[in-house]
Amino acid sequence: MLTFAGAYTALITPFSRDGATVDLPRLAEHIHFQAKGGVRGIVPCGTTGEAPTLEEHEHIAVIECAVTTGRPLGLQVIAGAGSNSTSHAIHLHKLAASLGANASLQVTPYYNKPSQEGIYHHFMAIADSAELPIVLYNIPGRAAVAIAPETIERLSKHPNIVALKEATGSMDSASEIRRRCSIVILSGDDSLTASFAAVGAVGVVSVVSNIVPDRVAQLCRNIASNDLAEVRNSHEKLFGLSRGLLSLDVNPVPLKCAMELLGRDTGSVRLPLVRASEAVRSTVAALLRDAQIEDALEVGGTGNSTTARLEKSHKSQNAGASL
Repeated sequence: MLTFAGAYTALITPFSRDGATVDLPRLAEHIHFQAKGGVRGIVPCGTTGEAPTLEEHEHIAVIECAVTTGRPLGLQVIAGAGSNSTSHAIHLHKLAASLGANASLQVTPYYNKPSQEGIYHHFMAIADSAELPIVLYNIPGRAAVAIAPETIERLSKHPNIVALKEATGSMDSASEIRRRCSIVILSGDDSLTASFAAVGAVGVVSVVSNIVPDRVAQLCRNIASNDLAEVRNSHEKLFGLSRGLLSLDVNPVPLKCAMELLGRDTGSVRLPLVRASEAVRSTVAALLRDAQIEDALEVGGTGNSTTARLEKSHKSQNAGASL
């Protein structure tokens, strides 16, 4: 039986410079970078992947790329497949199963603001629709409603509901969930990975690991070995980057800005998101230098140097298609 633990990267979706197309070769390159960094898995088409702005054919292509590139490298693929329409979530869940994902990530229905009973029946209907493991995604900051611990306890009794991405930012919530049931808990906030581990979480769905997969993977290994001193050491090295990239602007704007500065992405996001401001860009450059990331000392100079690194990186990739 598949088990979930360790570092999972919430993948960006790389776009062309004008944002019009998905850059699949760059996505494949990024997945190789993640595997080399030692993460346990990847999560395409989530919040960080700007799933709401992907057309269905793009959604399919991104998951296909994640599966065909990542699984041979030993990565688990948890495909974003959530919706605030239960029937659409079922469609995306079945799609993820047909494309070869190891699990689907199912977010709390957003905007509708359902009751706990509505939330329960929403997830149960999805879980009944296909033999594919589900990772629940509890993020009230985006969904406007949380999955209550008692609802998670009920849902955990379904054999296909196996894990939870807990992005409430609440130690009380994580503690109550662990007290009530044995569902696998993964932190949904990079800055709280170490804290959540203290109450039973066994890993993280990480944004920062897009940039430093090796460091996030090491933090999770330290957690698994119960080495408190090393957990704190790893946490402290990641903390500034974690807080900065998730507070300067809405995710994934600062992250894509950082990846552009490092020559790993165009930095393009799709409306209604917009590129990072010059002030945010300057702060992100300082964060990268402070974190002593490879190539970061070159960051923060002219836009031409960033563009040159990006073009050099892109030319080194294998030929492939963009959508």
